[in-house]
Amino acid sequence: MNLNIRDKFNKALPADPIKDNYRRQVSEACFSYATPKQTAKPEMLHVSDDMLESLGLSEADAKSDSFLKVFTGNAILPNTKPYAMCYGGHQFGNWAGQLGDGRAINLFEIEQDNKNWALQLKGAGETPYSRTADGLAVLRSSIREYLCSEAMFHLGVPTTRALSLALSGDQVLRDVMYDGNTAYEKGAIVCRTAESFLRFGNYQIFAARQDEEHLKQLVDYTIKHHFPDIGEPSKVSYIEFFKQVTQRTLEMIIHWQRVGFVHGVMNTDNMSILGLTIDYGPYGWLEGYEYGWTPNTTDRQNKRYRYGNQPNMGLWNLIQLANAIYPLIGDAAPLEAILNQYKSDFESGSLNMMRSKLGLEITDEKDQILIQELEDNLHLTETDMTIFFRNLANFEKETPSKGLEVIHDAFYKPDEVTGNIETRWITWFENYSERLQKEACSDNERKGKMNVVNPKCVLRNYMAQLAIDDADKGNYHLIDELFQMLKKPYDEQPEYQKWFAKRPDWARHKVGCSMLSCSS
Repeated sequence: MNLNIRDKFNKALPADPIKDNYRRQVSEACFSYATPKQTAKPEMLHVSDDMLESLGLSEADAKSDSFLKVFTGNAILPNTKPYAMCYGGHQFGNWAGQLGDGRAINLFEIEQDNKNWALQLKGAGETPYSRTADGLAVLRSSIREYLCSEAMFHLGVPTTRALSLALSGDQVLRDVMYDGNTAYEKGAIVCRTAESFLRFGNYQIFAARQDEEHLKQLVDYTIKHHFPDIGEPSKVSYIEFFKQVTQRTLEMIIHWQRVGFVHGVMNTDNMSILGLTIDYGPYGWLEGYEYGWTPNTTDRQNKRYRYGNQPNMGLWNLIQLANAIYPLIGDAAPLEAILNQYKSDFESGSLNMMRSKLGLEITDEKDQILIQELEDNLHLTETDMTIFFRNLANFEKETPSKGLEVIHDAFYKPDEVTGNIETRWITWFENYSERLQKEACSDNERKGKMNVVNPKCVLRNYMAQLAIDDADKGNYHLIDELFQMLKKPYDEQPEYQKWFAKRPDWARHKVGCSMLSCSS
């Protein structure tokens, strides 16, 4: 196994001087060295062929004993020093102080094809940041992260990636719903990858401790290695850094809204400085189109991180980042201007995104009204988001009367589409037909354009749960089936037609399908 290792983070930045691995507050350091836990009987379940190629590895490498040992934490490559990162964060709007990599251990960084990759094990044991936890992960949450991060990449959503999914061979005690019902589950480890795993919280922790020296050191490092076009450190470059982080965050969230993804835990420690979707915990995909839906049981009452509020939460988190780096700039005005621009950019970006989902290329002053009426209609009765937009591509502008027939399969309760609901849909299709008359493309051309932004398949929670249920019984075939299907989410893939379906009734209230905790 030949990797082009080029460690930067743990060589350029200050380390925790304490080498012993025990829970503690870590100050004046960006990370602590941490050694992965030896596991009982590791077994590799799945490896991403895409990531293998990106990292310069082969299928033979993936089947080797060294690959198994390294990516389950049972062997450390020569001249590498695994570590856990120190960061803080706001959790559900409240400052939580030091958090850090509690169950993630960074192995090393590599350079391949002029790109940097940090490789990290999730579930490989305790670190100084584990607090009261054990630093381990279970199979169900590991399957969810492994499948979803790769699925998001193929959907075109900025995301961290996953290289491998493995069993540790150990049993891990977990309380799935935090209700006192603990049980042992299969332990698992995911190797996840990204250009960097830096989060908003990495900067916040230094700001909260008024440690401007290390804050500056980390921001300078970030600009040098991840935003090199910005130039040398200065007040101007710090402002530009914040501007680019804001733009990337906005782009990521608009993609989430486009495909119906709900992160579930948009705490500042779960926000990537590179605008990547990071930390796949209690995420979910919209089944019925609903602004107010959140998959997170912890957030069930306040619904802070609900689908319709994700853009606002992105802004709130960016405000916290602005507060963190303000000491390096000393002037609030340029930061406020960037934050204000986020608001207007989201409005225009969201409008353009919805235009693309509807197959509209030219701009029309009435588009906002058309889109708002559509979103209102989608809330009238439970309507599957993915199926609705995918089937809408089959609409023919000359026959608006057949609009309801085209989207019929998207309704969970089609018997409710009568009276006022039916009338409003008929009116909308007439307006949509009239609007399409202004477009130059044919119905068939529009369908092609709509089908590259409206996926046919997404990783619905019930799909992941079926794979988890099978895996608990020792059957891992469904992991690969879903993995292969999700690599081509915009293609028709008739061999996977059974997955192009509404959430089954049994999954409506099932744990893991409609409700997930932060341990999920």
